[in-house]
Amino acid sequence: MLNRRRFLGNLCMVSTGITGLWDKVLPSPGIDLKNNGHDLSRITGLLKRKEPVKWLFTGDSITQGAKHTHGMRSYPEVFSERVRWELGRPRDVIINTAISGNTSVDLCRDLDQRIFQYQPQVVLLMLGTNDAALQKKITPEHFKANMTMIIDRIRTQNGIPVLLSPNRIIATKAPERSTLKNYIAVLDELAASRSLVYINVWSEWDTGLKQKYQGQQNARLLNDPLHPNGFGHQEIAILLFKAFSIYDPAASTCGGPYYEGAK
Repeated sequence: MLNRRRFLGNLCMVSTGITGLWDKVLPSPGIDLKNNGHDLSRITGLLKRKEPVKWLFTGDSITQGAKHTHGMRSYPEVFSERVRWELGRPRDVIINTAISGNTSVDLCRDLDQRIFQYQPQVVLLMLGTNDAALQKKITPEHFKANMTMIIDRIRTQNGIPVLLSPNRIIATKAPERSTLKNYIAVLDELAASRSLVYINVWSEWDTGLKQKYQGQQNARLLNDPLHPNGFGHQEIAILLFKAFSIYDPAASTCGGPYYEGAK
């Protein structure tokens, strides 16, 4: 196993449920979703079948939900609540192997441990915020090569890769990541060329969410210049729900009322 991980590391380019519920969900207007219709239909098919599904999320501190949610749920946890409780699929398994500080280099060196040992049907990836940091010395070209390898490996293991872009950052307060937009461009290109289901959080942050929060989306949804707070995580989860056609505005995970009152 150790030799296999070393081999994979060398491939990285581094410089030095319930039928009735489905009648209530809404389509996904306004979402920049580039996708292979076959992948998307496979995902919606998995959500409708009786057999349990394994969903695996991986990435960096944003996907891990480390620190910045202040105890609120991260977007994979909101997804779990939507699928396992609200959609009545309690036997589905939601796995989160994201690690704070990680880059595409870290993940492609550790694919067996982080992804393939679990044999997930769907793998949801969000990376790029740390790759863009100057001190990591990972160029957009290296990032593209690493992400391509990760996506291709998921395909060879019969998994469905789903790509999420990172959220917008406050670049003036995080100048070491001021080129993040170039890494988002790589994700845009990969999504199109590899026919991926793609949730473009970056684009939605300054369009739909900007409108929803009247230009205060950063103040309302970020905990620091990089990381979403708990409300930001819920918005990312909602984008996933819309992409997968499981969005229901009456559901609490989708922003609906949830307080039942004291007994």
